[in-house]
Amino acid sequence: MTTRTSTFPLRLPVSMKAALEKISERDGTSMNQFLVIAAAEKIAAMETERFFEERSRRADREAFRRILNRKGGEPPRPDDAIETGEPLYRPISHLKNQRS
Repeated sequence: MTTRTSTFPLRLPVSMKAALEKISERDGTSMNQFLVIAAAEKIAAMETERFFEERSRRADREAFRRILNRKGGEPPRPDDAIETGEPLYRPISHLKNQRS
């Protein structure tokens, strides 16, 4: 499959162009390829953010809280802690009084 492309002039500050030349050379790519990949990564990040924002608007927060606060399950393992020694698990019951 052939990808259709288009061209457009790009104005960059001289210092940014110099940095792009240096970094793309270090990366083993052309400046064009480096910029295309950078743009693709930015688009993917922004689309992912939009996806999760839309998904969060459809979320049932009460169901979420019921699942997290349900009885049963297993307590955190002893090695499931951060360097301070505090467990990573934190009940969200304190969120019940906050607005969604």
